[in-house]
Formats: sequence, C-alpha cells, structure tokens
Amino acid sequence: MAWIAEDRRKAAEEAGKQYLTDAMKTLLRERYFPRYPTKRAAALPALHLVQHAYNWIPTGAIREIAEFLEVPEPEILDTATFYEEYWLKPKGKYLLSVCRSLSCEILGSEKLTEHLCRKLRIEPGETTPDGRFTLVELECLGSCGTAPVMLCNEVLHEDLTPEKLDALLASLPDDPADYHDPVVTWEKQEGH
Repeated sequence: MAWIAEDRRKAAEEAGKQYLTDAMKTLLRERYFPRYPTKRAAALPALHLVQHAYNWIPTGAIREIAEFLEVPEPEILDTATFYEEYWLKPKGKYLLSVCRSLSCEILGSEKLTEHLCRKLRIEPGETTPDGRFTLVELECLGSCGTAPVMLCNEVLHEDLTPEKLDALLASLPDDPADYHDPVVTWEKQEGH
C-alpha cells in the first residue's frame, strides 16, 4: 500500500461535506451494480464519478465510497493509489501530460518538459499556485508518428515545439469546459 501523508485539519474541515451524492449512488445502484457480481467491483466507477465531479478524489470521498460499497476504507485507498489516473490531491484546471516514450524522447519531449517547468515554475507532479496547470509525464500516448506529443486535459497535441506550447497555453480559455479538441468539434459540426 502506498503511504500517503494526510493533512488531518483539512480532513476534519471536509468531514461535513458529502462527496458521493445521492444521484451518484443511484447511478451506481442502477447502472453498475447489475453489471458486477459484488458491490466491491463498482469501486472504479465510483472513483471515476467522484473525480469527474470534483477534479480529484478527496479523503472524505474515499471514506464515503467504502461505506457505500460496504468494503474497508483501505481497500478503496489501495485502488485509488494503484491507478495513475486517480488524483488524491487537487490538480490544476488544465492537466498537461507530456509523453516520455522513446519516440517522443528522441524528438524532444524532455525539452518540452523543461520548457514547461521554466515557464510555469513547477516540476512534474506539481500544480501552479493559481491552480491553472498541473504538469505530469506519461509513458506513452500512442502517437509515435507525430512525436513529440502532449495531452492538455484530454486533447492530444502533436509535433510540439516550445513555441507551439507557448501558443497553446496562451490560447486556453479561463474555463476548461470551453476547451475542446478542434478536430472533434469540426466532426460534430460536419456530422461525421
């Protein structure tokens, strides 16, 4: 089990808040419980629901999921810490995920990461003080032919250079809900 340092004052402050809402519980009961042989098997969908709602998984949510699924709290924590996609601390509005696979590395992904570290004044795994950006590195994004690449939230950016990164960061809207993949947006408009 991964060891996690916990700010107990923060946990006490959030104790009164409900993260796993009644609507989420209903969705889990109606959509996910019938698919699995036990409630315990719905841990991943429960973690996803919470993370999509809050952009991370607070300590209180781990406790609520465990109670709802009737499993020990450490089991939910083990699950959440095993998968890299779950965040147990707040992340920025924009998650910048630089690919560090061999193809991307050969074509300059290390320079991209260094550029973002200097520009944002953070290291991989950190979030800017204003909460706008979190920087991480991933093993492979599956786009070796257009390396180096990076995901900005869930949008893939290919053939990147530091200049292209600067232009991308400058173009991001204040609200990440207004940020969409231009290819997907075009396909929806054109009916493809």
